[in-house]
Amino acid sequence: MTTQSSDFYQRLGVKPIINAASWITVHGGSIMPPPVVQAMEEASRWFVDMHDLNQKAGDVIARLTGAEAGLVTAGSAAGMVLEAAACIAGNDPSKVWQLPDTTGMKNEIVIHRAHRVNYDHNFRTAGAKLVEIGNTGATHEWELEAAINENTAAVAYVFGPRPGGALSLTRVVEIAHARDVPVIVDAAAMLPPPENLSKYIRQGADMVSFSGGKGVMGPQSTGILAGRADLIEAAYANSAPNSESIGRSAKVCKEEIAGLVTALEMFVDTDFDAVQADWRAKSAHVVDRLSDIPGLRVELLEAQPELEEPDSNHASAEIHFTPQWTGPSRDEVVRMLEEGEPGIRVRVRSYTDSILFIPVNVRNGEEEVVARRLREILT
Repeated sequence: MTTQSSDFYQRLGVKPIINAASWITVHGGSIMPPPVVQAMEEASRWFVDMHDLNQKAGDVIARLTGAEAGLVTAGSAAGMVLEAAACIAGNDPSKVWQLPDTTGMKNEIVIHRAHRVNYDHNFRTAGAKLVEIGNTGATHEWELEAAINENTAAVAYVFGPRPGGALSLTRVVEIAHARDVPVIVDAAAMLPPPENLSKYIRQGADMVSFSGGKGVMGPQSTGILAGRADLIEAAYANSAPNSESIGRSAKVCKEEIAGLVTALEMFVDTDFDAVQADWRAKSAHVVDRLSDIPGLRVELLEAQPELEEPDSNHASAEIHFTPQWTGPSRDEVVRMLEEGEPGIRVRVRSYTDSILFIPVNVRNGEEEVVARRLREILT
């Protein structure tokens, strides 16, 4: 188990935690590998032309994603802002300056109701008006066809919620492209598997935004934007370091660009079969240690990347509190984990009475600590 302490966190009085809740922002994203940190440190020693650096980093993204062009962004959410801005304002300097006021511009972005999530306000940040189609049960093709009009800037597709109720990405692309409308994708948490880097581009998406600080294990405040060359050019016109753009507040520094490029190059060369096996073994350990406790149903959830949901691309352990359970409530268990030493974070299922052990940020030996602490609390 990793036991390194941090003088910096200790000086501030901040307690490091065991993160069994996945690559989520509130717990710090991921742990960057040493070569990523080294690349950032080396980049910090020099000044460079940021336009040149962004172009060269974008070339790497294009090569690894199969897209025409790429751009390092300040996280996937910033990528969504730039996707919308590129489709609304293009690279017209007067329109770039005008955002988020979209008067006189195409400003509607069509989105499935099933894809409305906390992050879709990033499209609205650029001044977009979201036009919903379908419901959580189904969406008909004619609804998308009818929603596209002379004010449509793009059709958005969000990987994140359960996909029920949404048309397939390939069909959305076919319908939108027949009407000369681009399709923009938020795939923040869809890496790994590494093949997703190019999958959505191959399916015809015009721009795709990924997080750089989750499964890629780059700096948490970075993202990957890949797509059509003209749209990436427009996204850059609406981005930092350009001071007149709506994306100026989402600046990416030279050190973060170096870290993201290094992490991405490492990501595509990683043996993910071995990584998946490690994640499964950690999850299985938790299941084995807790499955005999009366009133609980503890199951090993196998990786199912074909579902294309953020938490389906790895194995995990789920602890269900059945009606026969007489111990502390789910929320009390979570609180006791958080308040323990070390503090432990797990994922709470919002739609079932259960908690998830997600192994992707659990370092070697920490699964034993989590399982032992859970057993203490639950027995």
